[in-house]
Amino acid sequence: MAGLPVDHIVYAARDLPAAVEDLAAQLGVRAAPGGQHVGRGTRNFLLSLGDGPYLEVIGPDPDQPEPPAARPFGVDTLAADHLVGFAVKCADIPGAVARSRAGGYDPGDEHEMARATPDGALLEWKLTLGPGFDGLVPFLIDWMATPHPSATNPGGATLVGLRGEHPEPAGVRAALDALGVELDVAEGPAPALVATLDTPRGRVELR
Repeated sequence: MAGLPVDHIVYAARDLPAAVEDLAAQLGVRAAPGGQHVGRGTRNFLLSLGDGPYLEVIGPDPDQPEPPAARPFGVDTLAADHLVGFAVKCADIPGAVARSRAGGYDPGDEHEMARATPDGALLEWKLTLGPGFDGLVPFLIDWMATPHPSATNPGGATLVGLRGEHPEPAGVRAALDALGVELDVAEGPAPALVATLDTPRGRVELR
C-alpha cells in the first residue's frame, strides 16, 4: 500500500477473551491487554504487527455498564468475529478531512480520545469516527505525543498485505481516492477486509 500508512487494523469480537485465545491459536502470538474505552462499553487487546502497524482486538467490556449509545465497530450486532476496519496515520487530520470532502467523501470531523493503559499511563489521540463502506475506507488517526501502541505491545507477527472485497468496488475506490489512501479492492459477494500476516504459524489470512 502507498498513500497514508496503515496505523492499525481492527478485529471486532462478541466475546473478547475468547477471541484473544482464538487469535493466539491461529497466529502463534498473543495480544496483550490494552485498556477500557470508558463510557463506550468496550475494551481492547493489542498486538504489534512489525514496523509500524498493530492489531486491535475490540469487544464488550463486562466491567462497564451498558453504554448510552451503540458500541463502536458494530460490536453489539456482530454475527461473527471479523476484521471491521483500519486506521491510517495522519498528522494533519483537519487538512485531510477538508481535501477528502472536496473530493466527494466525508470522513467525519476530528475527535479527541483518551484511555488508560493497564499500568496507569494515559494515552491520548485524535481521530475521525468511522470507518466507512463496511470498513474498507479507513478512519484517520494522530497519536500526537503519545508513544505508538506498536512500540509498547508484544509482537511476533508482521502485516504483509491488506486488501478489500466489495459488491460495488467503484464507490469504495472513489472514497479511498478522495481520502488519499491506496487499497486494492476487488469485486466480491460481500464486503470484506482481508489482512495477510506472517506469523510463527506461517502465513495467515485474517478476515
